[in-house]
Amino acid sequence: MVTYSECMDAVFKALSDPTRRDLLDELFREDGQTLSALEARFDMTRFGIMKHLKILEEAGLVVTRRRGREKLHYLNPVPIRLVHDRWVSKYAEPWAAALSDLKTRLESPVEKIFEIYIKTTPERLWEAITDSDTRSKYQFGNTHTADWTPGGHYEMHNPKANGMVLGEGENVEVDPPRRLVQTMRALWGEDVKAEGTSRVTWEIEPVGDSCHLTVTHSDLREGGNDQIYGGWPMILSGLKTWLETGEVLTTPGSLMYS
Repeated sequence: MVTYSECMDAVFKALSDPTRRDLLDELFREDGQTLSALEARFDMTRFGIMKHLKILEEAGLVVTRRRGREKLHYLNPVPIRLVHDRWVSKYAEPWAAALSDLKTRLESPVEKIFEIYIKTTPERLWEAITDSDTRSKYQFGNTHTADWTPGGHYEMHNPKANGMVLGEGENVEVDPPRRLVQTMRALWGEDVKAEGTSRVTWEIEPVGDSCHLTVTHSDLREGGNDQIYGGWPMILSGLKTWLETGEVLTTPGSLMYS
């Protein structure tokens, strides 16, 4: 089993190379690119680009998805958020926020993919996702009332919102403890209401004594409001911390909406 330290070593190794940082910048600019599209933007052979992408994938900074015959590459900012929450925020949160709050550097794509490894069981991870009290510990204090059956409705609330419904949607697929597909409509402001309905897919894959969790946020409007998906790195970082340590993240970034 790969340790947390080994994971962080892979992240730092991947970020140490300027070409790999440029590849991540390119995915900041436009997510979901093919190898051919990335190759066209660099003065490097196709093999060289593939080699760098492989290192980024091994570090969890890039994830891929097949769409027909194409293989698309997506930025996964969660490992960088974990580095930020563990070290940077303790010393320089105000200065680092402009650099590490990745949502300010992302143009809303059609789809965003986030993945993380958590040392827990699928059953315990599923409970953390669907139990309202637990959810509030890592999702900015928000609680969820839901009918956890296919077609069931859910709503998101916060004690500080004076009874206002912050979000709502439908549980399209409910397959515990493996897969949860939900529609999502943000309601906390007129600007996000205008974005309409998107879709969130949670996929849990057991790996040894841990779980590989992938969250795919799709049906996003091109150039839309980044509030819709920008909080995922902090949410998943908080989820991992809670399940592995029983502690709530107390960094300013993780609590900024609580």
